[in-house]
Amino acid sequence: MGELIGYADQITSYGFSSTDLGNKAIDIWQTLMHPDDVNYIKHLVNKCLKSQIDNLESEFRVKHKNGSWIWILDRGRVVEWTADEKPMRMSGTYQDITKAKQADDVRKLAASVFTYAREGITITDTAGMIIEVNAAFTSITGYTRDEVIGKNPRLLKSGNHLPEFYADMWTALQQKGHWSGEIWNKRKNGEVFPEILTISTVLDDNGVVQNYVALFNDITAIKTHQKQLERIAHYDMLTNLPNRTLLADRLSQSMIRGQRQHSLVAVAFLDLDRFKKVNDCYGHIIGDELLIEVSTRLKEALRDKGTVARIGGDEFVAVIENIATVSDCEPILERMLLAASAPIDINGIRLDISASIGVAIYPEDGVDADQLMRNADQAMYVAKQQGKNRYHLFDSAHNTAMVIQHKKLDSIRNALKNSEFLLYYQPKVNMRTGAVIGVEALIRWQSPELGLVSPNEFLPIIENNVLVIEVGEWVISTALSQIEAWKTLGLDIPISVNISALQLQSEDFVTRLAGLLAAYPEINPSALELEVLETSAIGDLLQVSKTMHECIALGVNFALDDFGTGYSSLSYLRRLPASFIKIDQTFVYDMLVDPDDLAIVESVVILAKSFDRKVIAEGVETIAHGVALLQLGCEFAQGYAIARPMMGKGIPDWVANWQPDNTWRE
Repeated sequence: MGELIGYADQITSYGFSSTDLGNKAIDIWQTLMHPDDVNYIKHLVNKCLKSQIDNLESEFRVKHKNGSWIWILDRGRVVEWTADEKPMRMSGTYQDITKAKQADDVRKLAASVFTYAREGITITDTAGMIIEVNAAFTSITGYTRDEVIGKNPRLLKSGNHLPEFYADMWTALQQKGHWSGEIWNKRKNGEVFPEILTISTVLDDNGVVQNYVALFNDITAIKTHQKQLERIAHYDMLTNLPNRTLLADRLSQSMIRGQRQHSLVAVAFLDLDRFKKVNDCYGHIIGDELLIEVSTRLKEALRDKGTVARIGGDEFVAVIENIATVSDCEPILERMLLAASAPIDINGIRLDISASIGVAIYPEDGVDADQLMRNADQAMYVAKQQGKNRYHLFDSAHNTAMVIQHKKLDSIRNALKNSEFLLYYQPKVNMRTGAVIGVEALIRWQSPELGLVSPNEFLPIIENNVLVIEVGEWVISTALSQIEAWKTLGLDIPISVNISALQLQSEDFVTRLAGLLAAYPEINPSALELEVLETSAIGDLLQVSKTMHECIALGVNFALDDFGTGYSSLSYLRRLPASFIKIDQTFVYDMLVDPDDLAIVESVVILAKSFDRKVIAEGVETIAHGVALLQLGCEFAQGYAIARPMMGKGIPDWVANWQPDNTWRE
């Protein structure tokens, strides 16, 4: 072929100068063209040169001098032939269509996302009429595209929401340009289902609304799982009786009704006599069957006079309402004693047990639920001491216990004054990677008279006393001092400390915490984590949540401790801004042998992930516990299988030598 007319100027626009090109012919395109496009373009050119087509039009990629690939639209034709009809001269144009190609790719990607997204997508016009839906919409709602085009999305309304709900949604959409939340809608088959819905406005270049786009996910499975967790959280898995959590709520409600109706409420704390002997002789399976039978009998004995709950082991609590005098509850107590003491036959084994019951009366024996429970518990022990198989009414005039309590409080107060408290630290690790993520500070009392006293022996004494705030602040200050000491050794180890409900709910907690942090300006507040119990928020959820947010603003973090054992509902987890959820050790201990505990641990792990929280297990006593937790997706842990609590001076050496078990790594 002779000449290439008009092409050289086009090539220079792609980064090449005339000097670069010299007198190169059309073959230059074979060196600049993308390898995947060469053969196809040569085929088209040959067809044009052979007069099989009059005009050549094609799209291909060319390498710019800067190394990037640009898309070219090529149009050309042979303009001069030799006498023997061989092509002599070809003329054509090249157009850079890179931006158009990129825009087309974006459109294709958007269409692909719309088609294949697992979220249901609805597009409406400004009048709210549906103009397009994707396949996921049909899959979730049951409506085909043709059935909804031109219809208003209100055809999905479930009837579960008031008009104000939709009015607020529309107001937010107009003011903010978007709305997101949980809503109940109805499928074509009439089934009502929950979904997470996000609606956004689509604006043109002038800011005028053109469309509304809604994305939604069916969260039926999550809701079902939440209900299961609610059941686990509020009912005893063995007996199906209310557990301590639900008991606390029902007792509070009974007290409110009693106050309003000027009636009494009796709290009967029941403990089975000789139950341990049954377990020791016949095993836990027979023991569990016994508990189930006793539970059924107690419900029948109580009839419709209140609630009976199992709060753990062989302990039950009955709340008896609508009594005018103490004697009114005595027939019920007699029936409960008879229910427990009547012989029980399980698999041909005759079991003879009885019960000791302690009774506290509201409002005579306590004005709050905790006090009533404690007094009923104390009265139950008196019943046992008096010979068992009987009930005993709490004697409010008896002040021996209070005298002992005051003596213990004085001893603890003096211990704080005389610097007899010290902190041990238990490491927290990632079992899979071996990373040390921090330590938990555990208080001990080095008593001159009693020796080393565990926290279980003195913390419950001050739990509802202002002294717990003083001790709590000492723990925070000491922990910050230890962080500073480790920092001088090149160790950056966060410390978590336990915060009591009374301390967290004190009015000046945030201010006092800020003062403690200010005393250690070199310490990043994020190195301090506060562990709070679920029960800390039972009094005022909104206030506790506000306090936690203010603390987070200071830089500290939160963990929700002993999860699953307290009084809270799942709404507490949703509202309390804790980064970590700690699985209570009572569930972890028996998870290898108790399917119920294993199910609870697994549910907590799933729940944590659903709420985008990290989860850590405490009480990991063996390698097998760690393996089981890792298989459930829980990587963070603490416990004797990792390290026992130790003094602060022992942490550096431990960190230097710590290695996770190979089974965990695998």
